[in-house]
Amino acid sequence: FFGEFAVGSRMLPLFALVCVVALLFKLTVLVVKSRKTFRLMETFTGPPAHWLFGHFKQDGSDLDKMVAFGSKYPYAFPLWFGPFVCFLNIHHPDYAKTILASTEPKDDFAYRFIKEWIGDGLLVSHGQKWFRHRRLLTPGFHYDVLKPYVKLMSDSANTMLNKWEKYSETGETFELFEHVSLMTLDSILKCAFSYNSNCQTAGGTNAYIQSVYELSNLINLRFRTFPYHNDLIFHLSPHGFRFRKACRVAQNHTAEVIRKRKDELKEEKELDRIEAKRYLDFLDILLCARDENNQGLSDEAIRAEVDTFMFEGHDTTASGISFLLYCMACHPEHQQMCREEIKVGRGQVMEGLDLSKIPYTTMCIKESLRLYPPVPGMARNTTKPITFFDGRTIPAGSLVGTSVYGIHRNATVWENPNVFDPLRFLPENVSSRSPHAFVPFSAGPRNCIGQTFAMNEMKAVIALVLQRYELIEDSKWKPKIIPRLVLRSLNGIHIKVKPVQPIFDRAAKK
Repeated sequence: FFGEFAVGSRMLPLFALVCVVALLFKLTVLVVKSRKTFRLMETFTGPPAHWLFGHFKQDGSDLDKMVAFGSKYPYAFPLWFGPFVCFLNIHHPDYAKTILASTEPKDDFAYRFIKEWIGDGLLVSHGQKWFRHRRLLTPGFHYDVLKPYVKLMSDSANTMLNKWEKYSETGETFELFEHVSLMTLDSILKCAFSYNSNCQTAGGTNAYIQSVYELSNLINLRFRTFPYHNDLIFHLSPHGFRFRKACRVAQNHTAEVIRKRKDELKEEKELDRIEAKRYLDFLDILLCARDENNQGLSDEAIRAEVDTFMFEGHDTTASGISFLLYCMACHPEHQQMCREEIKVGRGQVMEGLDLSKIPYTTMCIKESLRLYPPVPGMARNTTKPITFFDGRTIPAGSLVGTSVYGIHRNATVWENPNVFDPLRFLPENVSSRSPHAFVPFSAGPRNCIGQTFAMNEMKAVIALVLQRYELIEDSKWKPKIIPRLVLRSLNGIHIKVKPVQPIFDRAAKK
């Protein structure tokens, strides 16, 4: 034993030396790559960056700082995340058009951190795999499939609104995002998976919701912490342990949803027989999808798409609805105009056709999505040189970020960009702008497959909310918005509510 220990002791200095040499080699490679990136980006001037932290402080001011940079550096500028990673940050629709119209894949840097959680689904896959999956999943978002969802969305929304009764009675301020997240999770489980979770009424904190929060924050932390870019260092860190634990919770949740559905489908092989028993949902189509060779999706692919849609279908929509309700609270005049337009009695369900008959409410939703886009940015990795309309070119292998937040608040595109003005979305105003000036659901071939689902849910929820409650701003609570996987607030989103007299009751009294 002592002989082995002595040999081991003599080996320790050698091992330490090998580690130091490996670390120095890795740093040298990164420095060389960083200098090469700096040279490749030299045609784009930008703001000076901190040598270690880059351009971000994560204090709730980062997004507005990016907008301020954009006023100095037109179209695009280099944006550094730490000392070695640089994205060309696009903040103008004419540049966004070029990159979003392309078929360039999502970047292999930031998006790889999310793969361990949601797998290689539509969000991150590319090439023939992405094309095949997109084609197989598209029927799941057909109008006839989405139409029955409106009642289910309304049921989930009404459950949330019933819980707000205590706040309307006391007049106390409450945090909105947590309530809306549970509601959108309840809704996506009912609509897409025909799964009743009772997550809004069950006692305690929902484990899946908490795991999504944890994963979102840890992925953001890893992205912005240079040593954590290394898989081994992150894996061995306390944050890596928390990430794996949260992944297990989230993936076990979706695995249970899939398992239960497979059990139900054992005797039902044809979609028309399933539809005769109940409405057709996303999971039905996913499990029964077949390509031209009669090949379906593998179990791994199904899990990846379910994890992707479970996250995208509830977290992004929760962000959009929460900020919409906040905008309504801050602008009571627009809130009242929406309420008058809805003209539906308290507690009634918005049917599918009604959703197309609330134009002013739709404009308010779009204006909220402009100011607070649920996905504040997207990133691509160029596989070939890309030349923009002004002649400037970025080479293959460049990381390109499209700042949705920056485009939506660009003063050269939008007059008074920080002002809430739904009339921007009147047809005559829309026709005079670039179609890439408003891209909350992205654009081009990789646009959001679930955007109609999301818009339907936002319309149904805002209609039901405004029937029952007046939303009131609490000036002591201003959101400190931060870019995560979705747009969030460091200090939450807080409002007050009070009961509103139904419109038909007021009309009857008149």
